[in-house]
Amino acid sequence: MKEVVKKMTMQNVETYLDGLYAEDAELTRIQRSIVHNGMPAISVAESYGRLLTMLAKMSGAEHALEIGALGGYSGLCILRGLTASGKLVSLELKEEYAALAQQNLTMAGFGERVEYRIGEAIHALEALEAEGRKFDFFFIDADKENYPNYLEYAIRLARPGAIIAADNLMLRGRTLNLEKQGPSVLAMRHFNEQMAQDERLLSTMLPAYDGLAIAIVR
Repeated sequence: MKEVVKKMTMQNVETYLDGLYAEDAELTRIQRSIVHNGMPAISVAESYGRLLTMLAKMSGAEHALEIGALGGYSGLCILRGLTASGKLVSLELKEEYAALAQQNLTMAGFGERVEYRIGEAIHALEALEAEGRKFDFFFIDADKENYPNYLEYAIRLARPGAIIAADNLMLRGRTLNLEKQGPSVLAMRHFNEQMAQDERLLSTMLPAYDGLAIAIVR
């Protein structure tokens, strides 16, 4: 019998690596709550969630800022990696999304360590800058058209050595398709170029799970 060799694809690799890890009951509960509440199932990939925890832990981050709360999935990943006294500021456009995230993080034991700001993220970022707030860790996972603006604010709000991570660089392949010229695609291409070329950053980009950018603010 001839041996059948399965062609290796990115999806095969992702499925294999994901299968090596035991189910995370808390994160699974959050994922299910998102679906149950009719919200889009667009949380960061589980593998990248683990990476967010690791990056926060390795960097000793204490003050984190996430742009886009959804149901609290990424928030939990970040909080797990912060110092024991670490706090998360979470920006979310929709009040009902923030309410679910708060509920989920409270159930996970982190409810008292999150501050939610509801409304347009740009306005919240302006307010945080006016307040003189500084952060050690950032995660960007919100409306794609504002990614370049969010990156600029993150750099301005960052302490030296802060980490910036951002999800969905590939936009399910649209970023690579030159026939796609919509505002979200153009903004993401601009963001990716910023990440790669801005001299204030030391960065890299990971291609799996729709792409993740990681940078250290010099």
